[in-house]
Amino acid sequence: MSRLLALCCLALPLALGQPAHAAETPPAKTDAAPADQPKEESSVTHHSLALDGATIKYTATAGTLLLKDDKDEADASVFYVAYTKDGADPAHRPVTFLYNGGPGSASIWLHMGSVGPVRVETADATSTPDAPYSLVSNQYSLLDKTDLVFIDAIGTGYSHAVGKAKDKDFWGVDQDGKAFTQFIQRYLSKNGRWNSPKYLMGESYGTTRSALLSNMLSNAGVALNGVILVSSILDFGTESFNVGNDLPFITNLPSYAAVAWYHDKLKPRPADLPAFLKEVRAFAAGEYADALMQGDKLDATTRADVLKKLSAYSGLSETYLTESRLRIYPFRFMKELTRDEGVTVGRLDARYTGIDIDNAGEAPEFDPANSYLSGPFNAAFHAYMTDTLDYNPDRDYVLSARAGRDWDWKHDNGFNPWWPGSLDVAEDLRQAMTHNPHMKLFVANGYFDLATPFFATEYTLSHMGLDPSLRGNVQFGYYDSGHMIYLHVPALKALKADLAKFYDATAR
Repeated sequence: MSRLLALCCLALPLALGQPAHAAETPPAKTDAAPADQPKEESSVTHHSLALDGATIKYTATAGTLLLKDDKDEADASVFYVAYTKDGADPAHRPVTFLYNGGPGSASIWLHMGSVGPVRVETADATSTPDAPYSLVSNQYSLLDKTDLVFIDAIGTGYSHAVGKAKDKDFWGVDQDGKAFTQFIQRYLSKNGRWNSPKYLMGESYGTTRSALLSNMLSNAGVALNGVILVSSILDFGTESFNVGNDLPFITNLPSYAAVAWYHDKLKPRPADLPAFLKEVRAFAAGEYADALMQGDKLDATTRADVLKKLSAYSGLSETYLTESRLRIYPFRFMKELTRDEGVTVGRLDARYTGIDIDNAGEAPEFDPANSYLSGPFNAAFHAYMTDTLDYNPDRDYVLSARAGRDWDWKHDNGFNPWWPGSLDVAEDLRQAMTHNPHMKLFVANGYFDLATPFFATEYTLSHMGLDPSLRGNVQFGYYDSGHMIYLHVPALKALKADLAKFYDATAR
């Protein structure tokens, strides 16, 4: 399971002088806490952002909030960065809580790459040149629509267990959900935001967390206006490549076709990608699914017909597909598609390519998107925290905690708790949307994402049993990018436009 999710204007070099968003007032430090407990800390600075012809003045708060156990003793210190528009009426100003996934990933990727007031400037679909890296004022920020609160999960970033607790105590589906629920309630109370329009925005496993959180928060009396899922995985059965489970091969095929299209492996290459993928979806859910369901009973004539179409859609040879029994494993696909060019394609973003020691392997040695981006994001984040937000704690910032290896995947959603199977939180989302029929859902998908394929997301949401009266509450967006949609600036621009409409329609 840990293998599935490893895992996200004027440019000024960070190494040069005072940043563009320098603090205008001294930071306020440290909230009161009992002497025998850790302290909540904060650094408050003030900034402005020119966005769409208007200047937004905002306050940035980098700090920690304490969570407490059932004995009212602090057991975790959660790091967050909040961006709030100055002078806005809290009763009408939306607030959005954002986080990445993993499980075990810090929220640096959404924070520094997507809809915050600044973003790291990186090369598109290739490696970024060496430091110094640059920050740009983010012209696609959501700060004109909502306040933003970026949260690091416990054991990642600067968040950590305190007192008698250990980070691993929070590493589980329900444990993690309860911690985030408590944090959000604590933030709402501390900042007087209970009556604000409220949103969640998670990426990757963060979408798993959001589905669970939407229900936990609802049960705790927190009604959400909307949930934004970026590169979703809710039903892990769609990505569980166990022998005998053919569903993942079906739900991955349209993404393979999109990647083959991008790398010009389809002859002829379709001119219209969305129209082409509609055709592939129909084949995947129809002829291809029927063929796989027959298993070893599949007759030779049908097999030959499916084989020919599968090759045409995937860009892989009929010989290779015959040897793989019509089933394409994602890591094999990443190695095989561009083997003739001596490169592999990425998992998080298949637009990126990498070079292995040789071309004979079955799977790539590394994920190029992940490797190429860690350095720029990490360096830019640390410089931004110190130079702009005036926050520099005496501890390391943990990009990835590898929590998936120790993650407790058990979750009781009310159905068959005695036989858990693979994790599926779609039922939690259905319950939340049913209990709060005004809550809306926006689902963002990258065509070239091989970590959380878009057809798997479509399959999950169309199988969660949502009442017909509520199906109009779900919107989809599709972008010419990968798992971290915002890495491709045209895709980020389109995402911002779609989300702006979403907020306008859901925040009264």
